[in-house]
Amino acid sequence: MKRFYKEVTQAPQDGGWRVLLDGRGIKTAGGRPQVLPTMTMAEALGAEWAAQGEEIDTATFPLRDLADFALDAMVGDPALALREILPYAETDTLCYRADPEDALYQRQLAVWEPLLAGIEARHGLAFPRVSGILHKPVPPETLARLEAILAKQDAFALAALRMLSSLAASLTIALAAVEPGADAEALWKAANLEEDWQVELWGEDWEAAERRAARFEAFKLAIRFANLAR
Repeated sequence: MKRFYKEVTQAPQDGGWRVLLDGRGIKTAGGRPQVLPTMTMAEALGAEWAAQGEEIDTATFPLRDLADFALDAMVGDPALALREILPYAETDTLCYRADPEDALYQRQLAVWEPLLAGIEARHGLAFPRVSGILHKPVPPETLARLEAILAKQDAFALAALRMLSSLAASLTIALAAVEPGADAEALWKAANLEEDWQVELWGEDWEAAERRAARFEAFKLAIRFANLAR
């Protein structure tokens, strides 16, 4: 698609902020007015439009895509967040560990336990710790508390949490990632602790390394999106 606009600006509209192309407000992929919660997010999305050359590259709009998902999916179907995010709590990576006699278990204990315990303390949660592969249910009180936490989030925070939970296979890591000042690299290493352990033992495949690098970029993008929306 050829670039069809000259000027990219931002302006307050409809109780939020909008990106304007030659003075006209952008709409989402679903046809809704793309009303953003903060000026900083509008500036970041505007930068994606301003960076386009004579041809528009649709693959270079990751923030716009997340904003559209928030407005089209999260606003359009509020229950979607619970259906898509809560299952990551029921099989949270940080809860499932090796057998205590394994060396891997000691590393999981050192890295995962402080992170999980911190999330439990901050949000009033209690997760099971499981050694081996047998599933252990999360207490109903914890799931109810998580539902209440998610219900308080706006569509933009939910879009970030959904993406982070999926990438990390962990809702607890996602919750930590959207906190102000979150250490993206440390959280990503925690999410990939078992993969790193296997790499240490057997070496790393270059294709797997490329996939992981791409996923890490997406992880950082979701954190940035959450910060822009705050």
